[in-house]
Amino acid sequence: MANLQDHINAAKRSGNIEFFIEERNANYVISRMPVSSGILNPFGTVQAGAMIWLADVTASVLALEGQTLGEDGKGFPLAIDVHTTLVGNQRSGEIKAEARFVHQGQNVLVIRTRVTGNGDKLLAEVTTTHTKAR
Repeated sequence: MANLQDHINAAKRSGNIEFFIEERNANYVISRMPVSSGILNPFGTVQAGAMIWLADVTASVLALEGQTLGEDGKGFPLAIDVHTTLVGNQRSGEIKAEARFVHQGQNVLVIRTRVTGNGDKLLAEVTTTHTKAR
């Protein structure tokens, strides 16, 4: 556990997150993220924040689909609530995020993103609520 303790005591934190949008349309967005060393925690599994980041950005891409932003980002779908239930993890392969609308109102959007791993194993359910920047 000396390496873990060294990590805990270290002041520097770094990582590298990269993902790819595979499909996008007005109803859903699917993204994939390779599991790389830059997103692993000290135990060798995917850091929870990396999964949440993937889900949040995938949901934002869906919220932006077909939208035109105004000057200074007016109309950007700001996340005002992110609820995450983590149910699994993995050490290699890739992670998939699929975002779909739960509610699509004029001012409030609710999007549920299912995060799955190898063998379509459920890793997380993320629900984000967005409101348009004014």
